[in-house]
Amino acid sequence: MKHVHAGKVRDLYEDGDTLLLVASDRVSVYDVVLPTPIPDKGALLTQLSNWWFEYFTGIPNHVVSATDVPAEFAGRGIRVKPLKMLSVECIARGYLTGSGLKEYERSGTVSGIALPAGLRDGDKLPEPIFTPSTKASEGHDEAISFADVVNQEGREVAEKLRDLTLEIYSRGAEHAAKAGVIVADTKVEFGWDGEVLTLGDEVLTSDSSRFWPADEWEPGRAQRSFDKQFVRDWSTSTGWNKEYPGPEIPAEVVEGTRRKYEEAFERITGQKWAGIQA
Repeated sequence: MKHVHAGKVRDLYEDGDTLLLVASDRVSVYDVVLPTPIPDKGALLTQLSNWWFEYFTGIPNHVVSATDVPAEFAGRGIRVKPLKMLSVECIARGYLTGSGLKEYERSGTVSGIALPAGLRDGDKLPEPIFTPSTKASEGHDEAISFADVVNQEGREVAEKLRDLTLEIYSRGAEHAAKAGVIVADTKVEFGWDGEVLTLGDEVLTSDSSRFWPADEWEPGRAQRSFDKQFVRDWSTSTGWNKEYPGPEIPAEVVEGTRRKYEEAFERITGQKWAGIQA
């Protein structure tokens, strides 16, 4: 196998005419990989993604096999089709928070979409919105408008990206709600498998989404989460400037983060986390 790419969290290997996508235990916040890994994180991300890939029938995805992988990658690697990835981070938001909230407080919009006045942190939006961003190989992603995606990819492709992203968000949020989980927002990525627009990378994981416990949801404040917002909030509290290098994560924050990833997996899938199974 040939190692062809190292992302913030995932590594990519060539293996014949397929690729091996392997999720590490690295954690990235504000587009910076922190020096301390989160045990089991890669496997939890991979197995939650695999569950969702099977759930989203009718949406083409890149998975060839979740089991035909080398033993050292068991549980955290999948065999996938090579895709020609698009340079767009496709984000759907159903609730106002994070960078979307900051833009709204400045201008009353998110990615150029006008929203009602008076919304607070954590408020549910009138309907889910498509708020894409750039996909930076280094540094921070930047919010762009739907018109920017049209200019980059053409109207037909931009509309497909928007519609697929909102479909994934809406179907995923509906399922998660039954498990007492609010999906505040999520990010997905697409690429071309020949002429077929195909879902790649990961889907509705604790790295790519904000998950909130529905029974504790209270707009007007920061929400408790089942995702890496826990470690993101801790990193901000240290006074770190959000530039490389990031701070070492203390043991109690490492364990707290791991438990949140595990709880998200168990609630959404209805399965007990059993660790990495060879």
